[in-house]
Amino acid sequence: MIRHLSPEHVEALARSGQALIVDVREASEFREGHIPRAKHIALSQLVHRLREVPKDKTVVVVCRSGNRSSRAAELLSQAGFRNVFNMSGGM
Repeated sequence: MIRHLSPEHVEALARSGQALIVDVREASEFREGHIPRAKHIALSQLVHRLREVPKDKTVVVVCRSGNRSSRAAELLSQAGFRNVFNMSGGM
């Protein structure tokens, strides 16, 4: 089961450095605007770049609408990540 966080909660976590924000949108979407300090890993690349995501940190996955990030959160959970959240509603 995927856990969700509100955009306001994600913003607070990002500002405090308590979580890694992973933006799974395409590069052009990311360039148009993103959460400061978010790590960009497109959903299509995530399975190949799992080593870039620390398993010992809270991870919040974001996308435009919440659909891709939900799939990304599921993928991360299946790969052994335990503290994974999806940002509700997307960007």
